[in-house]
Amino acid sequence: MPCQNPQDCCGGSCLQSKLPKRSQEVVSRVENDPVWTTTQDEESDDSQDPNKCDKHARGVCCRELKGDDERDLWISPDTVSDLVIGLSDGLAVPPALVAALAGLGDSKIVILGALSEVLAGSISMGLGGYLSAEAEMNHFKYLRRVTRQRVARSCAGEMEREVYDVLGSVGVSEDLSNSVAMHLSKLEPPPPPKQPSFFKSMATKFARKPSPLPTTHTDLRWSDEQGLTAFLLKYGEGVEEVPTSKLIKSAITVGMGYAVGGMWPLLPFFFIPEAHEAFKVSIVVTSIILFLFGIGKTHFTGATGGFGGYLYGGVSMVAVGGLAAGSAYGLVKWFDSRS
Repeated sequence: MPCQNPQDCCGGSCLQSKLPKRSQEVVSRVENDPVWTTTQDEESDDSQDPNKCDKHARGVCCRELKGDDERDLWISPDTVSDLVIGLSDGLAVPPALVAALAGLGDSKIVILGALSEVLAGSISMGLGGYLSAEAEMNHFKYLRRVTRQRVARSCAGEMEREVYDVLGSVGVSEDLSNSVAMHLSKLEPPPPPKQPSFFKSMATKFARKPSPLPTTHTDLRWSDEQGLTAFLLKYGEGVEEVPTSKLIKSAITVGMGYAVGGMWPLLPFFFIPEAHEAFKVSIVVTSIILFLFGIGKTHFTGATGGFGGYLYGGVSMVAVGGLAAGSAYGLVKWFDSRS
């Protein structure tokens, strides 16, 4: 298909029309003989290779062009989510406790109380991240087991209908969807064996086991990541398998995030013995960290960027942390005035 605007595309047809004569001959030989190896073309520059992007029009490959707000999100979404949970709680809960203890007037009491809370909170948040990832993993295993059993006992027409419910919503024709369902059914692993009851499994465990027979070569084409079950889980249910490494990674990320976030409000109390004066400095330090954390969260989560987007992310984090700390400080003052 000819290019409508040769300056805005880097397809083979557009590129060929703008290459030198020798490069056009190279393209012609490659198209006529796919097995032909371009030994002579290796001596030429990249601009003569038809597989390269067109760098003549704008001086940069079109695949390398980025939008105004396109960012490199080099941190995985799961890690960002765990960091946001840990740092958000660490920058909100300990400052609230610091604000409450600052009313007692002694920095040592603030340090001891807040350190105990940060330590206990880090362990608790880490265990919470581990258990959350474990629950997600167990939920996926359950869905995969019941989905595979349902696929095994369902007819071909029912599977075609379920596949079309997913693909038809994005514009795929019914005939093509049925072809996809037929192809996926050939890759479907056999259903898992029925789980024995608890007493039967215990009896089998302690019973004498016969010598195992030599196993035969199995068909290696079966995979849990292919077939109708994998398709229905990923695109129908919107769930994916949780690796075992995520359990430890989530626990460490959430726990360390809480500890790092919770230590910032305590720093002034290590250097200023008067709790009231240290608390004023702690408010400034915590506000700055909250603002920077809000900017980082906005960037790495892919939220609306630009000056307004980053400003909103920073100010919103400061507002949330200030509300938590101010509420705790106000409650302590109110109880102190009532006593």
